[in-house]
Amino acid sequence: MKNPVAQSIADFLKHFPPFEILENAELVNIAEQSRIIYLDKNQILFKGGDSVHNDFYIIKNGAIGLSITSDAEETLIDKCDEGDILGLRPYFAKEDYLMSAKSREESIIIAIPIAFFEPYIVSNQNILSFFLESFASQTRNPYDKERKGKLISENMIVSDQVADLQYYQPIKYTKNPITANPDDVLRFIAKTMANSAIGSVIIEENQLPIGIITDRDLRAKIATGQYPIDIDARTIMKSPVITVPENISVAEAQMVMLKHGVGHLCVTKDGSNKSVITGIISEHDVIAAQSNTPGVLLKQTRRAGNAKELKYVREKLTDLIQNSIDTNIPISHISNIVAEINIELTRRAIELSVEKMGTPPPALFTWVNIGSQGRKEQLLKTDQGNALIFEDVEPEIYDNVKSYFLELAESVNEFLEKVGYEPSPKGLLASNSLWCKSLSGWIKQYNSWINTPAEKGVEVSTAFFDFDFIYGAPDIEDALMENIRNNMGHNKKFFGFLAADTLRNPPALGFFRQFLLEGDGDHKDKFDIKSRALEPLIDSARALALSHNLLEVTNTYHRFKQLAELEPKNAELYEECAEAFNTLMRFRTEEGLTNDSDGRYIDINELSKTDKGKLKNFIEPINEIQDIIKNRFSITYIN
Repeated sequence: MKNPVAQSIADFLKHFPPFEILENAELVNIAEQSRIIYLDKNQILFKGGDSVHNDFYIIKNGAIGLSITSDAEETLIDKCDEGDILGLRPYFAKEDYLMSAKSREESIIIAIPIAFFEPYIVSNQNILSFFLESFASQTRNPYDKERKGKLISENMIVSDQVADLQYYQPIKYTKNPITANPDDVLRFIAKTMANSAIGSVIIEENQLPIGIITDRDLRAKIATGQYPIDIDARTIMKSPVITVPENISVAEAQMVMLKHGVGHLCVTKDGSNKSVITGIISEHDVIAAQSNTPGVLLKQTRRAGNAKELKYVREKLTDLIQNSIDTNIPISHISNIVAEINIELTRRAIELSVEKMGTPPPALFTWVNIGSQGRKEQLLKTDQGNALIFEDVEPEIYDNVKSYFLELAESVNEFLEKVGYEPSPKGLLASNSLWCKSLSGWIKQYNSWINTPAEKGVEVSTAFFDFDFIYGAPDIEDALMENIRNNMGHNKKFFGFLAADTLRNPPALGFFRQFLLEGDGDHKDKFDIKSRALEPLIDSARALALSHNLLEVTNTYHRFKQLAELEPKNAELYEECAEAFNTLMRFRTEEGLTNDSDGRYIDINELSKTDKGKLKNFIEPINEIQDIIKNRFSITYIN
């Protein structure tokens, strides 16, 4: 008597490689040993770090998202659809699952015992060839040119790709580190360090980190006779200790060390000094994990003595982006690393320009990145946008002080142009007298934008609400931010104009879901991914984040993630928008790298059928998010 369930599974499998190679009797035999798994939306199939299951999986209906968790944040890497195989690759690699698999909608999964299926692989040359080619080419289906999804998300067994991926994976570090109390005598702490062969001890109070003592402190402060060996730990400990979250990647750990000039990081449950200590990361851990990393580019930037050397770093950064894209590294990870290096390049340009001026600045100042730089979304060589704020000075010296900073800003802008960052075509540069002024002048400017907005003015001002204070006096930043926060509140007029500006972008798809292309000009018949897809998401995230007074978070992806936490009822849409933004950024970055351009205009005809569908799918949340903008800010938009 036939088993109808087994026959149903067999009938499904015969349409997908490599099962299509098998006879019906073989398929039924496999199906009889298989089982059906029903997953609700957002249900876990397997988690990164888990041991490989006894079964591998084929998606019968629905979709499975593959994600990586780093810095306590989950990032979607890939989406698997009907007929895709999951979980077999890690078995042959003899490793745990690298990524997590979670259903993105209600799904039906076929689970096939690996031990039962393995003889089919060994005895059938065609099946064996399929998997060998799949593993070698890092694809799920090497025979499908339009639908060859990456297998990076399940596991990696190719050595050079392991090296690239490893840099973005959680760093291995010492768990449950040795700690001491602030009142403990240093002599005993030093003995503990010597006996345990460790280079640091975290000082804790009420199980929370308050400081750190390293072997460098012992050499510099005790061995030199500066302090006696019998003092308490509190006297020489460095405080506050720099803390990071669990699952921090090698890249991010190195960046934090370089940024703060420290050789040790304290790992805590949530990454703050208000949660329990769970580990410690040393420079040795970073070096052991990866000897050749973007950290080298940071060091080269800091040693650079001219624009030529900085340009070399920027060109190498482009290579890093290309390699990361090629190996399917999450775009959010790439953005984080690139942003830090871009910031360091700008800082070095400022330092070299101050040296060139010959005299120190006549007043405290801060340099602000705005626009895509301020959002830390500058993967390609897009325009530079910046401003300069100097502290308030006496009226009689104001003109001279401003002249100094205008000259300094012009030098920095020219420096960055030589490095490879074109100046803003709208003149949004610190060397423009409009965008180089005192703190009081900037407060007046922001108050004007917020309290008496005009349509023309808002179009310019939106870039100035995507800011990143990267150099100079923190007090200036704090004063300006406090004024903006207090002034903005729930200013209906400001948000009305901001919302109207958000809705100005042209639609991406027509009535029949066809791409709306450029009708004339140099980019005729191409798709403008910037104005039709990315900018609507960027503008929407900005308007909604500012309405919640979220000033510190300016990155579009992170704005949507924060909004998802603040508005649970809209969380699903905000998560979709975050994912859509990252995917669209990848499309633009790949286009720019391929054609050495800013990636703005895409030839739809050059995309595969799968990529066209993916692009359309990730454009769809734009209409929904714009509906929220219209309803929330009472906007009736007439095209």
